[in-house]
Amino acid sequence: MRILKLIIFIQLIIFSAFLSAHQLSTAYANLQINDQGLITGEWQVRLYDLEQAIGVDSDGDGKLRWKELQARADSVHQYLASQLSIHRADSTCTLLLSDEWKIDSHFSESYLLIPLRAQCALTGTIRVNYSAFFKEDAEHKLLLNLRSDSATSSRVLSDTQRNIDWDAASGNIWKTLGEFIYQGMVHIWIGIDHILFLLSLLLTCVLVRRGNQWFAQASIKRILINTTWIVTAFTLAHSITLSATALGLIQFSSQWVEVGIAISVVLVALNNIYPLVTRLGWLTFGFGLLHGMGFAGVLGELGLPADQQLLTVLAFNLGVEIGQMAIVLLLLPLFIFVRNQIWYARYALTGTSIVIALVALQWVVDRWIG
Repeated sequence: MRILKLIIFIQLIIFSAFLSAHQLSTAYANLQINDQGLITGEWQVRLYDLEQAIGVDSDGDGKLRWKELQARADSVHQYLASQLSIHRADSTCTLLLSDEWKIDSHFSESYLLIPLRAQCALTGTIRVNYSAFFKEDAEHKLLLNLRSDSATSSRVLSDTQRNIDWDAASGNIWKTLGEFIYQGMVHIWIGIDHILFLLSLLLTCVLVRRGNQWFAQASIKRILINTTWIVTAFTLAHSITLSATALGLIQFSSQWVEVGIAISVVLVALNNIYPLVTRLGWLTFGFGLLHGMGFAGVLGELGLPADQQLLTVLAFNLGVEIGQMAIVLLLLPLFIFVRNQIWYARYALTGTSIVIALVALQWVVDRWIG
């Protein structure tokens, strides 16, 4: 009875994670510094984030209009100017936000584009401090691209890393690559659709199908071979489409890619209950192609430095692989340990797969109509 309660508890955690999923809060900044210490660029912030932070929707109808934004221009300027600061050497750069606003969009979200300029000292390390929207959303991120005549760097500022240092005289390639590896790891860890896909596959790696029933796989060697084959197929597939999509070699509608990913989770979960495919390698490879396009969408949000495109794609992909292996190394030993328990094949596999299928089916509906 205690074990069944534990299984139900795990399933509720999965379901709660689905319910709490929301559109990622992301801002963008592209900055370029010249030899005179002048920084120019633009800052793009999501309108929804502004509404959450200072309240822009004056009539409360849930729709943000240009006139409402203009009416709150002073508040917008005051808030944003207090959340971003740039320093060089031991002095603060004079930061000016332009009144020449524009509206842009990213991934079906409306953004306010604000040109900016800052006068800094001629030499020294540049430090960027950022604190906008973290109070409203701890998962908020600023995707920051920095460029000088001799260097380019792409960094991510978050609630846990609110400032970065950048030497405009050097390439900082290792910091950029390290950032993309980290973002690849983080993405798969917060991407519950990818996690549930892997979970569905791993559930049966420790079992063998005989007749119409699942039984514990006695051979650890066979379990490791099955798992390696599945993980390799998934890795190879999503590496191909992640790279090809990120580099612009192939392009598909992001909405239909997300729908396809959700359908893949539904089908793999249902296959655990009514197995039509018992050799999962090719099935995993086919669905992995879709997941790679989904990873590429996130990489597209991060932006690729023009002079480091291939390296940053490889770094992000490496991060995804590290994150994926961490999930496998966490779950597989647990499944090996409990596979001989009668409740695992009879109840845990079926119950968990049903919950995953229901969660993913809701994604299919939401993404289809979204």
